[in-house]
Amino acid sequence: MSTHNRESGRSGEDLAVDFVIKKGYRILERNFRFDRGEIDIVADDHGMLVFIEVKARHTKRFGEPEEAVSVRKRAQLRKVAEGYLFLHRIDDVDCRFDVIAIEYERNIPVIRHIDNAF
Repeated sequence: MSTHNRESGRSGEDLAVDFVIKKGYRILERNFRFDRGEIDIVADDHGMLVFIEVKARHTKRFGEPEEAVSVRKRAQLRKVAEGYLFLHRIDDVDCRFDVIAIEYERNIPVIRHIDNAF
């Protein structure tokens, strides 16, 4: 991954963190890695454990940001989430997967939060 893409991804994740904090979420972890996968944000939404994937795009050349969360990516996120639950010995909490899609229109971020995306 190029330095520009990494910085852009980090910037998008920072925006997403600020966005969900304003919605009342509590951030538990960022960039949680397990095996070969990563979850951008793990948060608590009033007792619900939320695994959040962030996708940011400066152009629509490759489609909408949320379209990048493919079937394969979803399967990988589920495995990483299972690893998070296992490592933290969590087995009695409701969980969901959200996607935060960020599109930049004239360098101004437009954020879409898709609850329970998959």
